[in-house]
Amino acid sequence: MNKIYLFSISSHPEAISVNSLEVKLLKPAIDFSNYDYLIITSKQTSLALKQYDTKDYIGKKALCVSVKSAEAFEELGGNVLKVGNGYGDELSSIIKKYPKSTKWLYLRAKVIANEFVKEAKKENYNIEEVIVYESGCSKEILETKVEDESILIFTSPSSVECFLKNNVISDKSKVIVIGKTTAKVLPKNVEYYISKDRTIDSCIELVKNI
Repeated sequence: MNKIYLFSISSHPEAISVNSLEVKLLKPAIDFSNYDYLIITSKQTSLALKQYDTKDYIGKKALCVSVKSAEAFEELGGNVLKVGNGYGDELSSIIKKYPKSTKWLYLRAKVIANEFVKEAKKENYNIEEVIVYESGCSKEILETKVEDESILIFTSPSSVECFLKNNVISDKSKVIVIGKTTAKVLPKNVEYYISKDRTIDSCIELVKNI
């Protein structure tokens, strides 16, 4: 069977797991009392929140982009307002169901792939953005070499970009991406499959069917 490579910050027992990012947590001063709701789009945001006094933010419900980001926030003791389908585009439509006077705090990475907040702000929705972590390519992914006839699973745009710094995707490989945002950064000539759900388990299940 072809080797399965998983490029992610998470691992899976059925794949060769390659950590794609090194994450640096930041701790800017935040007065959580100024906001009605939080916006969370990654598990790293919850890691960053651990640096703060729990009582300062735990009373604020969070709009989470996916089940995994919601689970990470709930592990802190937080309550989830709503859970999206894994794409920022849907978060924008959820935000627009609330009054424009609602005060949102988007706790985000330094570099983001989706512009849903920018779109909501254009319509005068009240969203403040604070950078709580930044990430860069890990040494592990930069030094990884894969066999030509492999199955490559990418779980974020950055995992693709980091892989491509020192690798090319062979036309003999099969590529699986966790969503359409990740697919957008693949080279134009690369054929790919998109997992049914935005989870690693869904990607592994797809491997078994291709």
